[in-house]
Amino acid sequence: MIKRYSILLVIVSIASFSGFTQKSYQLALLKYNGGGDWYANPTSLTNLADFCNKNLKTSFNPEYATVEVGSSEIFNFPFLDMTGHGNVIFNDQEVLNLRNYLIAGGFLHISDNYGIDKFIRPQMKKVFPELEFVELPFDFPIYHQKYNFPNGLPKIHEHDGKPPQGFGLLWEGRLVCFYDYECDLGDGWEDAEVHKDSADKRLKALQMGANIVQYVFKE
Repeated sequence: MIKRYSILLVIVSIASFSGFTQKSYQLALLKYNGGGDWYANPTSLTNLADFCNKNLKTSFNPEYATVEVGSSEIFNFPFLDMTGHGNVIFNDQEVLNLRNYLIAGGFLHISDNYGIDKFIRPQMKKVFPELEFVELPFDFPIYHQKYNFPNGLPKIHEHDGKPPQGFGLLWEGRLVCFYDYECDLGDGWEDAEVHKDSADKRLKALQMGANIVQYVFKE
């Protein structure tokens, strides 16, 4: 049992949930308000789960869950994924719920699908007003799990042509949120025919995704 998730189990028990149920073996997509397309990459998490099952020997259910920011259901999942191009709005209850989840041991991965940056930063500032997104150095462990990325994130989509950057929110020294910017890992996880990415780019995206998953479950 991972240390990070054991903390979550205590919270789940307090909330009278069923504990480590089948849902706990699923990755979860975060549904948010504001009009942004939270559903933008429908095949991503299924492909990531399948890749991790084959290469990390995990046992994820390939059918991912969809959970709302303000729902107590997020405490059933150690890994939340968030993406989109547009507006994001967290109300006060959602802010508190997401903060409690992340402090309790949960993890949020955000993938900039080109356009979410100016919306997600102020919303995450509401969740952790005392923290700033910091760019993680290339020697940070998330880049050196099963797969080695000595130069940080791979560049999957061009977007503005800037180099990809990996930002993190660190709560008491623990990475609680990883944000890939100018990279678009989520698109790279999609079915090959969706974006026509090369096999090499898709492989690198999935390998980096597996690194994130492995990092989270080893913590």
